[in-house]
Amino acid sequence: MPSKSKPLNEKDLEAYEVTRDLAAELLQSVREMKAGQVHVVTSSVIEARKKTGLSQSQFAALLGVSVRTLQGWEQGRKQPSGAARTLLAIASKNPKALLEVMSE
Repeated sequence: MPSKSKPLNEKDLEAYEVTRDLAAELLQSVREMKAGQVHVVTSSVIEARKKTGLSQSQFAALLGVSVRTLQGWEQGRKQPSGAARTLLAIASKNPKALLEVMSE
């Protein structure tokens, strides 16, 4: 399997894809799920958003960021900083306070 830290060039990606057995990979994934070996990963950002009951687009607008930025946070590709981190902490601990601000 290719390294997750460095993207493959076109030639290496093609060579890797030729060697894959997708059916075997899928079967192995199903076995792991049935055995309880797969865990759903969630983030504090997703949990904070869910506590507010808002969609990604609504929550992003409330925080003053793009939906793409919010998705990056939720998927762990990016980390919020500064004021966004504070707003997320408020959303997590007191979602009603954040929703009150939104309704004004």
